[in-house]
Amino acid sequence: MHRAMAGLVLAAAVGVPAGAAGIKDAILAAHNAARADAGTPDLAWSDRLAADAAPWARELARRGTLEHSPAQGGAGEGENLWMGTAGAYTPGQMVGGWTAEKASFRPGVFPDVATRGGWQAVGHYTQMIWRDTTQVGCALATSGHWDVLVCRYAPAGNMVGEAPF
Repeated sequence: MHRAMAGLVLAAAVGVPAGAAGIKDAILAAHNAARADAGTPDLAWSDRLAADAAPWARELARRGTLEHSPAQGGAGEGENLWMGTAGAYTPGQMVGGWTAEKASFRPGVFPDVATRGGWQAVGHYTQMIWRDTTQVGCALATSGHWDVLVCRYAPAGNMVGEAPF
């Protein structure tokens, strides 16, 4: 049985920057497809954001816990986290878990952007499509059982009192 989780608090692994063998291109393409559908401009890949994401993925692997980086908010970066069975998912499927949150999204002013539940039901998706976000960089990490994708965004999205687009 394969398991995948996408939530505001997820990850565990040993980090490898998502830049090798087309992983970076697949992750960026999946983000930009969601943005095109929402009518927001493409993101550019940031090696700096990818490098920022890698140590946190390694730390989460070491701890075996799932939580957002306490430093990412202070750096003005947004963060999406994903975890699933090692080797079972493509990068597009990993990002697709966040894109699927669109089904619960409704246009509005953040945090009033979900048709059911709170903003947490769509927070990954809104970060992906946030109009003011221009860059993304991600790190993919693998432990014995899990693949973990940590993506960082600049400027951060999900700003209270603003609309995603």
